[in-house]
Amino acid sequence: MKIKAAAFLLLPALGAAFTPGSFVAKTTRYPVAHNGFALARPSNAVKTSSSSLQMSAGTSTAVKMSEASEPEKKTFGKKLFDAYLKTANGATTLFPLWTVISSIWALKQPSAFSWFTTQYFTAALAALMLSMGITLTPQDFMDVLKEPVSVLMQFSLCYGMMPLLALGLGRFFGLDPALLAGCVLVGSINGGQASNLCTYIAKGNVALSVLMTTATTIGAIFMTPLLCKGLLGAVVPVDARGIALSTIQVVLAPIAIGMTTNKFFPNFVKNILPITPLVGVISTCLLVASAVAQVSEPILNAGMSLQIPIILLHLVGGLVGYLLPRCTGFDEISSRTMAIETSMKSSAFGFLLAKLHFGDYAARVPSAVSVVWMAITGSLLAVIWRYIPIKDGE
Repeated sequence: MKIKAAAFLLLPALGAAFTPGSFVAKTTRYPVAHNGFALARPSNAVKTSSSSLQMSAGTSTAVKMSEASEPEKKTFGKKLFDAYLKTANGATTLFPLWTVISSIWALKQPSAFSWFTTQYFTAALAALMLSMGITLTPQDFMDVLKEPVSVLMQFSLCYGMMPLLALGLGRFFGLDPALLAGCVLVGSINGGQASNLCTYIAKGNVALSVLMTTATTIGAIFMTPLLCKGLLGAVVPVDARGIALSTIQVVLAPIAIGMTTNKFFPNFVKNILPITPLVGVISTCLLVASAVAQVSEPILNAGMSLQIPIILLHLVGGLVGYLLPRCTGFDEISSRTMAIETSMKSSAFGFLLAKLHFGDYAARVPSAVSVVWMAITGSLLAVIWRYIPIKDGE
């Protein structure tokens, strides 16, 4: 009852936290929602015929005076929806706050989330992927081919640099085999569901961010099992087949269902899109809280010896994810986008894989720690970049 009451009281603010008002992307296509985090399509994106552009000045003035004299009358429902969107815009940058609150609550009172079992955890992750899938079309995968260099660069950072960085940090800090395995798993999973939001805050290319997240998410089906088996096969037993099967069930199936629904029932999808922020926020908060609550004691007992390598994994990963593209000729906006994508991993998915397919209980602890630091590090980079202007031509 406590968590239900808290969720009910926080719904308006939480639902708002993931809805940026408007943004300008360097593409002709605007993502409406991704992974539950709504990214609002500009309301003024209206096609204008060539004839209307040739309207005389007098006619234009008359039209403007007519519009001014007859303001559009808003219904109560419209006003209520506008108020929701306004609140959403104001709360966009508060995403890290919800993560921290959920984590502290779970550490202080783990029993509050004991009802959120593995079945619910899996369903919440699938809900995030489904909310992503309903915004995708086959054209999105064609768009990846239009940005091959950027997508391939970020893909290599996600599945090349990050797993090796995680392995190096784990060994440098002397983590035991189970914790080392969990740390490498965090480095070997796909981009996180909040990366698009932080890309928006950092003034990156949100449309490109969506493409990169899509590519790494699909790539997780074969890359995550291969990396875990290759890097950890001699450290701990790894069920690569089980990891692949779980990835297909939690990632590929919901995305396929969402894309199919978007293809054949577009009007239905259009009607439910405003609800997807609530799905994303509630799912994310519950995933974070549940992961932390299940291993709260090991987290507290591990202390800074585990916290520091996880922090460095996300922080160094983000910095390398920015500097390497920048030094190899990518523009500022694309480099910021790749940095956010590289830094923010889908730690909740890593927790589920560790829970299902790693025999040692301690292997799931790094993913639970990463859930918190991933959000904090990614949003920190985003907020810093938000106040660093992008020079013309970059």
